[in-house]
Amino acid sequence: MDGSIITGLAFFLFVVGVLIYTVILYNSLVRLRNENDRAWANIDVLLKQRHDEIPNLVETVKGYMQHEQQTLLAVTKARAASMNAASIGQKAVADLKMASALRGLFAVAENYPQLKANENFLKLQNRISELEERIADRREFFNDDVTTYNTRIGQIPEVFVASFMTLKPRQMFKVSDEDRRQVEVSFQGQGAAGV
Repeated sequence: MDGSIITGLAFFLFVVGVLIYTVILYNSLVRLRNENDRAWANIDVLLKQRHDEIPNLVETVKGYMQHEQQTLLAVTKARAASMNAASIGQKAVADLKMASALRGLFAVAENYPQLKANENFLKLQNRISELEERIADRREFFNDDVTTYNTRIGQIPEVFVASFMTLKPRQMFKVSDEDRRQVEVSFQGQGAAGV
């Protein structure tokens, strides 16, 4: 009788231990998922701030860049696409297009000395550049969180709890192929075109 009580007690403690361990794993995976969502939300806040600055920037440069309507249109389209993006993947792609359009706008602005001297333009350019740096920092945090999350849900024994929770791997925020290309700089024929 004593042997069966000890065996029963040992089995009970084993089951309780497994349940406690499973609850701990479950809670840690929930925490990781929430941290990952928070990291993206932080990026989203900065993207919204950047979107709010774009109309001011476009209005400031319109008068100076009358012959650069295509550049302004690219910025406006990129902003609209970014505002309409719903999923994280769509927002990431739209963000890369927006960053590319802004780089194009700032590159073209170099040809307009009066615009470069405009105080409002300089303030907006600095504000957007500051936001771009903060977005880049947040992307790094987001990618760290995604890496940790993806690693944890793929490891044993977390993989079993993750499959029970229907957790799927998430995509990291990646740089586009266009952003990976080396920038070609040419100083030939670069005259300043004033308005």
